[in-house]
Amino acid sequence: MPHKPKKPCAFPGCPALTDKRFCDEHSRAEARRYNRYSRDPDSAKRYGGSWRKISAAFLRVNPLCELCKADGRFTAAVLVHHKVKLMDGGTHDVGNLQVLCASCHSRLHAKQGDCF
Repeated sequence: MPHKPKKPCAFPGCPALTDKRFCDEHSRAEARRYNRYSRDPDSAKRYGGSWRKISAAFLRVNPLCELCKADGRFTAAVLVHHKVKLMDGGTHDVGNLQVLCASCHSRLHAKQGDCF
């Protein structure tokens, strides 16, 4: 299957071509800028370095999307989702986590009426 052509990085003045919005160098810089200035401070505390380690480990152990697998499809999981939101009293415990593909994650949040 053919791939989409690469497009220029969205960072002003960067000539690098990428499949994403920013090239690898500027995507890290944009993530730091977002976490520092745009992200809710409480959210930044909940999703710090420990969450990155927990979610990476959980994805390694569970590589397939749970909702797709229940429907008989085998799709790679890319996100770890909290069944009960942290702001609603949920935790990072394994029983409160599920791995999802981007499509299922978006569909789940659209059903719940969440904006993310």
